[in-house]
Amino acid sequence: MATMIGSGLSTQTGAAIGSLAFPVLGAVGVVAVRQYVAALVLLAVGRPRLRSFTWHQWWPVVLLALVFGTMNLSLYSAMDRVGLGLAVTLEFLGPLTLALATSRRRTDVCCAAIAAAGVVTLMRPQPSTDYLGMALGLLAAGCWASYILLNRTVGRRIPGAQGAAAAAGLSAVMFLPIGITVAVRHPPTADAVACAVAAGVLASAVPYLADLFTLRHVPPRVFGLFMSVNPVLAAMVGWVGLGQGLGGPEWAGIGAIVAANSLSILTSRN
Repeated sequence: MATMIGSGLSTQTGAAIGSLAFPVLGAVGVVAVRQYVAALVLLAVGRPRLRSFTWHQWWPVVLLALVFGTMNLSLYSAMDRVGLGLAVTLEFLGPLTLALATSRRRTDVCCAAIAAAGVVTLMRPQPSTDYLGMALGLLAAGCWASYILLNRTVGRRIPGAQGAAAAAGLSAVMFLPIGITVAVRHPPTADAVACAVAAGVLASAVPYLADLFTLRHVPPRVFGLFMSVNPVLAAMVGWVGLGQGLGGPEWAGIGAIVAANSLSILTSRN
């Protein structure tokens, strides 16, 4: 339990620290550095044998790399516009929708209705509503759902963590021109680079290794239940660390989405 909570806090704290570099590097620059850090960690752990990959194995890896980069870029861009708590909550709709869509239980229909009510609450029209930020959060959600499906495909076709490592490495290569362009146009400061690197370590390296350890000792159902806490952790870290306070309706929307996922997992027979 401590490892799972620590993993969630590390992820959200890393995202919050990374956002401190937005004024210098922008969301794109921070994501580029995060991709580099994730690649270094995953390549060291997975040690993929790239020359042995067939086209049947390569094409889902390429798609996974594209989705991985787009997911992080859209999430961090959403964070820059609507804040950490709302961005992570919207992204969380990806795996939740995927889980509910593959089920025919009546309970999950109710869960879907609860989650939909939460989304409506979060995205209700207001003078200050940032629809582009919301759209970016939903794009991140779609990417996360695709990430899950592609990871399953890669896992079936490539042993161990080789597929994920290859995808992370390819994604980092794709971000190299972006990182160079950002560095030339907006010369980074030492503090900004440190924040971006910290985001990569805390939001990529630590959670990945912690989740590998956790899934060896904890059933997937329990792990999924604790994953539900991430939107709440994100909102709390955003509030305490970044001063991004949320009103009652926002907390209600986050609570509805978390409750929908928790109810679905708790009533699952698997």
